[in-house]
Amino acid sequence: MIRRSIEIITSSFKMALQELLKNKLRTFLSLFGITIGIFCIISVLATVGSLERNIQNEIKSLGNNTIYLDKWDYSAGGGPDFPWWRYVNRPAPKYDEIKFIRERTAGAKYIAFRIKVTDDVGYANSLLSNVNIYGVNEDFEQIQQIELMQGRYISNAEFERGIPVVVVGFSVAEKLFGTAELAIDKTIEIRGQKLAITGIITKQGKQMIGGWDFDQSVLISYRFARTIMNEYKADPVIMIQGEEGITSKALKENLTGVVRAIHKLTPTKENDFTLNDINDFSDSISSAFVSLNIGGWAIAALSLIVGMFGVANIMFVSVRERTSQIGLKKAIGAKKRVILAEFLLESAFLCIIGGLIGLLLVFGLTQLLTKALDFPVYISTTNMALAIFICIFVGIVAGYIPARQAARMDPVVAIRS
Repeated sequence: MIRRSIEIITSSFKMALQELLKNKLRTFLSLFGITIGIFCIISVLATVGSLERNIQNEIKSLGNNTIYLDKWDYSAGGGPDFPWWRYVNRPAPKYDEIKFIRERTAGAKYIAFRIKVTDDVGYANSLLSNVNIYGVNEDFEQIQQIELMQGRYISNAEFERGIPVVVVGFSVAEKLFGTAELAIDKTIEIRGQKLAITGIITKQGKQMIGGWDFDQSVLISYRFARTIMNEYKADPVIMIQGEEGITSKALKENLTGVVRAIHKLTPTKENDFTLNDINDFSDSISSAFVSLNIGGWAIAALSLIVGMFGVANIMFVSVRERTSQIGLKKAIGAKKRVILAEFLLESAFLCIIGGLIGLLLVFGLTQLLTKALDFPVYISTTNMALAIFICIFVGIVAGYIPARQAARMDPVVAIRS
């Protein structure tokens, strides 16, 4: 039984190749629809999937299972319709509130504080503009998991004493010193103050949603940062990460009561703060990409339908050209299911050939997009398996009627024709 099945598959594959080699142009034009269909589906899935993965990684870099306590609501968006008047007069988060949040919030593991300004950074005769200067406390590294390519992070003693040391981003180091590796132990100037470089952050690359943009940033201790900037006007934010097993929703509920108590809000007053949940952004991105994938499938379905008719046409011609051969097979005992299986497999193999051409085109597209978008676009093994499955399905559907026609032929009539 197994040997017979292998013989049928081998025979079908040989017939598919013969059909392709015998009528190259006709077969190629007929398979072109399958090629374009697979190209559309897999290219959309690969591009959208890679884009979603990159954005989700950026969102996770903001802090996994983390709540951002801020006066601004991040989900409100921006632009001319942004209701800034609802948030601008709210009180900004304060560093002293960390102590109360830590003592009163169940499930809070790390609590980071961050202030930020954008200013110039200088070294010798070089001056770099529009650098993000972040003043952070000890827990910031625990939430962000900053990876250094060289040097070390700010020590706890340096945090506590407000020592003027700095960790610089890759682009900052490269632009100021020519080569990032040369930045270690050098001294840069920020707002008239000298700071020694202790570490260089690993290159992050281009970001789609902004995020921290560590490549174009420097990190200093909060206690030193407040000596060179007005912390209340430096966009202060408190970041609270939950313990393992504590959901962001539960953490948010706990924080709401704690922050309301800190702000001394009566039950009738609305919140004068916003708890921005990073997980909510991740869910919103996933929902948006579902729509994009559906659109890609809809476009590709049209090409696959056209390709299906092309493959069916090839199979009708193939059945007609091999009518006498089919008659001989049936005359010497070939059963209907064997004839049916041979032609269905031949149709599937033809579609697989068209699909493989489509995958090669997608591979070329991914290489171009990777260079253009500055983040990896790839074809996953799941997408490749999906492409093969689609080809087999389309081949069986397209080849069923011609194969059924061949299987039901009268052997005597077929031989005479």
